[in-house]
Amino acid sequence: MKEEQVVQIKVFGQTFSVRTDAETDHVRAVAEYVNEKMDEILKKTKSVSTLNVAILTALNIADDLLKEREQRKALLKEVEIRSKDLVEKINLRMSGKEARKIQIVE
Repeated sequence: MKEEQVVQIKVFGQTFSVRTDAETDHVRAVAEYVNEKMDEILKKTKSVSTLNVAILTALNIADDLLKEREQRKALLKEVEIRSKDLVEKINLRMSGKEARKIQIVE
């Protein structure tokens, strides 16, 4: 495991010192992403409250995350279904031959 370090980042005009074991470039990319999202919210809402912008940004990022998780689950389910289908087709082709059937380990 990588040793912890302190990384300076700037989010919405404020500087933060973040203690992390992640790569510096990754931490800075996260801060850049948050800044981009906050700028989007600021342009859409014209809000002057930093707290409101931060909360709306957090909600938008959480929404993006949950959508990505659902897409990932659907994709994994599709892969599972297709894999089982392929195994069935292979087993059908191999039946009648001396080869053993392929078993799915779950």
